[in-house]
Amino acid sequence: MDKLHMHKMAFAVLATTLVGLVQRGDRLAFRQVMRRCNQRLFRVARGVVNDDAEAEDVVQEAYVHAFEKIATFRGDASLLTWLTRIVLNEAYGRLRQQRPSVGIEHIDATHADDSRVVAFPSKFGNEDPAAAAAREQVRRLVEHAIDALPEPFRIVFVMREIEGCTVEETAASLELRSETVKTRLHRARRLLRTALHDTLAGTLTDAFPFLGPRCDRMTQAVLARVEAPASGPAGGA
Repeated sequence: MDKLHMHKMAFAVLATTLVGLVQRGDRLAFRQVMRRCNQRLFRVARGVVNDDAEAEDVVQEAYVHAFEKIATFRGDASLLTWLTRIVLNEAYGRLRQQRPSVGIEHIDATHADDSRVVAFPSKFGNEDPAAAAAREQVRRLVEHAIDALPEPFRIVFVMREIEGCTVEETAASLELRSETVKTRLHRARRLLRTALHDTLAGTLTDAFPFLGPRCDRMTQAVLARVEAPASGPAGGA
């Protein structure tokens, strides 16, 4: 069992306890939820809106909505999947307001003839000190290449390759068929291969970091907004 899977299992167990506390108005428990989910949700939001500041706004609004609706959480899906759906709803809502949508059929047709199939390694080989020192620059090159993907392909790529979500989890969050997730991921990889050398792939798990001070700022901003004297979440138990 890999570390990512173990981490998800551990959080799933902890989430049950945290949700119960949040439903009783415990804001410290909500802080823990945010700190554990911030990076995933920021990456998902950014995968849709393609902008750091806008993604932060999306996640803040989603957290506020989630806090207000926490009493409705019944555990039919995991807490992280539930939060991801709220983030996606907020992100896509903003996207629709900003510009007319382009049909996925048009995007699929545009890239369907790309027949290049090149192995995309999952990590660096034996890199020398100079390569390690350039890792930050390489990461930014990867981020720019991901930003250039069409949104339907980009969000699938972010969830599957950067966040390590399963096909099933990605499909459930995006309300897609599993086969569609696989197809979009395959096409996203093809597009990236046209811009990136194989050795850049090892930076993917470092892309779009949202930890440290940025994570703390987000958490504090949301708590300030949901703070309500002598009252818990709307509709709480």
